[in-house]
Amino acid sequence: MTVRAILDTKGHHILSVEPDAKMSAAIRLLAERKIGAVLVMSQGRVEGILSERDIVRVLGERGARVLEEPVSAVMTRKVVSCRQSDTVAGIMEMMTLGKFRHLPVIEEGMVVGLISIGDVVKWRVREFENEQEALRDYIKTA
Repeated sequence: MTVRAILDTKGHHILSVEPDAKMSAAIRLLAERKIGAVLVMSQGRVEGILSERDIVRVLGERGARVLEEPVSAVMTRKVVSCRQSDTVAGIMEMMTLGKFRHLPVIEEGMVVGLISIGDVVKWRVREFENEQEALRDYIKTA
């Protein structure tokens, strides 16, 4: 299965913030939308990603004063991405080895989606359930 199949199910909606947005605003967006990361974009280009891990790390290092700083001071700048044609197994390995939970999907320089480890797990569980159902049906008709 490919990343495209996951995006076709979950949708291609992308949330982002500008690099100069305040941390407090980005955190509010994460909380309101119940998401774990947001892309940091400027003029349609990915500048970084801000995750819950980034926030916890910087709060531990610098304290609450970081809430008034720009997202660009905290975000992860090295963003690993994938393509719609990548396999689910491939991105699972990428996420596991890289120890990150969110992966932007980029095609021809444009962001077309964002995949989370939760999306991957949900997809894999659905795959296993479908497989079990097909086996049960096969056994019933045998």
